[in-house]
Amino acid sequence: MAVTAPARPNVEFVTLGCRLNAYESEAMRALASEASLTNAVIVNTCAVTGEAVRQARQAIRRARRERPDAEIIVTGCAAQIDPASFAAMPEVSRVIGNAEKTQAASFAQGAERVQVGDIMSVRELAPHMIDAFTERTRAYVQVQNGCDHRCTFCIIPYGRGNSRSAPAGDVVEQVRRLADNGAPEVVLTGVDLTSWGGDLPSAPTLGALVARVLKHAPTLPMLRLSSLDAIEMDAQLFELVTQHERVAPYLHLSLQHGDDLILKRMKRRHLRAEAIALCERLKAARPAIALGADLIAGFPTETESQFDNALSLIDACQLSFVHAFPFSPREGTPAARMPQLDRRVVKARAARLRVAGQTALLRHLQRWVGREAEALVERDGFARLPDFTGVSLGAPAFSPASNDAGSSRVRLRFTAHDGAHLIGEPA
Repeated sequence: MAVTAPARPNVEFVTLGCRLNAYESEAMRALASEASLTNAVIVNTCAVTGEAVRQARQAIRRARRERPDAEIIVTGCAAQIDPASFAAMPEVSRVIGNAEKTQAASFAQGAERVQVGDIMSVRELAPHMIDAFTERTRAYVQVQNGCDHRCTFCIIPYGRGNSRSAPAGDVVEQVRRLADNGAPEVVLTGVDLTSWGGDLPSAPTLGALVARVLKHAPTLPMLRLSSLDAIEMDAQLFELVTQHERVAPYLHLSLQHGDDLILKRMKRRHLRAEAIALCERLKAARPAIALGADLIAGFPTETESQFDNALSLIDACQLSFVHAFPFSPREGTPAARMPQLDRRVVKARAARLRVAGQTALLRHLQRWVGREAEALVERDGFARLPDFTGVSLGAPAFSPASNDAGSSRVRLRFTAHDGAHLIGEPA
């Protein structure tokens, strides 16, 4: 989903894709201002699927229609991977790579039209200190970028480069600044979050980083983690996620499939039984935790029985939130060269995954009906529980605009659900 917000007069951002893009758009907001950029739309693209690239092109064309006299600057993963195709679009004024978008000079008037370097040569993570997030309730902090793994379906390493970590001290300082400025939640984010620390001296773990953040940012009400690779959860991280009240009781796991042979062909590093065992351990240690996962339908060579193993993983892992994707061949990846399934089969299986995911969500929502809990108001008429459950509010007065930073959490009673969100009223 795209998020559009102003950076300074006459400069807008259109952010597509992941939480890391949301963080980087906020960083670019300051860089664009530093470069005195005016009358521009910056489109921060995603490349995770072919559909994401199509949506990026749509957003660019829409931006040109709505702002015919503005500069259209395209950056992000899709621009990094295929700069020539975006530069060839008549709507596009400039193309800026993922490394170059971290530098104010890239946004200055007179800069080169195409600035896209070799992302694989980047060895360090450029730090950016952000004091607040425009039009967002929760704040994001980039702790890691890039990926050293090469899943056969994934193009993202070619847009992000190899894994590199932000020093723990920089992360703690960033979180502390955001918390002191009233952020009710901070999300630690990265491309391969659980690989954080592998390139730093003594190779600290993500669990060690989370412990430092919790200790040195005591005013932060809630710390949340973005998507995790299930096989890389270290013991300290497991303990903090399941025992610490200031760590959100929600994890989104990068599972992708439930069949061992397909997982092997995807070049994933876990097996079905390992994923199920982790989810069972999490639920046993913290029964209130909610789990979400990404699942891909229609991977090349997937048989009906192998797809059934993906489908059954939703119940076996006790998932509440499912992001189901039809397999999308990305040129340049090994999976694109494997025997492909008929697209009708792929779409039909993805639809079945979504139905199963909806059933799991309904069970999750029903468990909340009749109970009470605190929720964080995200926007007028909508809030979210710590376990990521969305809540529709009957009283529009419950909005961040009508509360100061310290009172954006409200206690609610859940009377029903609409199939997608709980229905909440003041407790």
